[in-house]
Amino acid sequence: MAQEPNNQTGRLTRRVVMVTYPEAHILDVVGPLEVLTGAKFFLPEGPEPYAVTLVAPHEGPVSTTSGLSLMAHRSFAAAMADADPIDTLIVSGGHGTTAALEDAELLAFVRQAAGRARRIVSICTGAMILAELGLLDGRRASTHWWWCPILERRYPKVLVDRDAIFVRDGDIWTSAGVTSGMDLALALVEMDFGHAIALQVARYNVMYMMRPGGQSQFSAHLVAQRAEDPAINATLDFILGNPGDPLTVTALAARAGLSERTFARRFKDETEMTPAAYVETARVQAARVALETTTTGVEQIALQTGFQNAERMRRAFQRHLGVSATDYRARFRGSEAAALIRDGPD
Repeated sequence: MAQEPNNQTGRLTRRVVMVTYPEAHILDVVGPLEVLTGAKFFLPEGPEPYAVTLVAPHEGPVSTTSGLSLMAHRSFAAAMADADPIDTLIVSGGHGTTAALEDAELLAFVRQAAGRARRIVSICTGAMILAELGLLDGRRASTHWWWCPILERRYPKVLVDRDAIFVRDGDIWTSAGVTSGMDLALALVEMDFGHAIALQVARYNVMYMMRPGGQSQFSAHLVAQRAEDPAINATLDFILGNPGDPLTVTALAARAGLSERTFARRFKDETEMTPAAYVETARVQAARVALETTTTGVEQIALQTGFQNAERMRRAFQRHLGVSATDYRARFRGSEAAALIRDGPD
């Protein structure tokens, strides 16, 4: 499909090629595509802003982790014969990525298609595929928080940004997990059609133009789930359940029955965080829940979650989420809590 400007509007139909494979995450595919193709509702009458081709190992149904299937337009073999330029090449992610990394035909297609694409995008663990091909060497990149350490170990030439929702480095864009692919796609719409159109697409999809915070805001319970050392695992559970306690290294090491030095080392080995960093993450998480679901005052929440005062909690929220605790409550509190805060209890 050639990309020619419309004589009346001057607008291009931008060719998007989405790469998928068995057991990809369905949202990694349809989320970004919904954002891109939704731009048509807010543009002047004219050609479609994006024309999408879904490419997979075989034409036809492709299974996803949800149990639903997507319909691929073309196989990798057929798409390899196409020499037309690509505006945006997108590589999806998901549980099938490990097998996809062993698929020589998939890797050959992505390598060939990348050579004729204006920009290259990965969603979630799709970054592993780009890294396998050397496309991320020397570049900043992001992927799902769980896979960040794997990406770092397996591809040491990649500069992994563990907290980024998405990263642009030149003509290559990479996103964190799942829904962050929609954030990245919205940024592409803004680049292609301007801020006003992107803002309308964001409103239509009930999205923020710029999501506050990074991946770290989701990590406290998830980090706890991957610890294997029984003493550290018990400590993580205690921290999550008692964020308001004095959680010093001395107190936590004593609780674990370890010397402070041994405790700190084993804690870092298990979580890839220092005890102090994890405690702060857990306290921010506990405070978020209280801000979202209760009408308790900010100062009281700060005391309950171990921050001691609202100013310390404000600074922690700025570090982790990029917003103050008060702004966080205004954005994310539930409708019932919002009504109580606004109108007061009956």
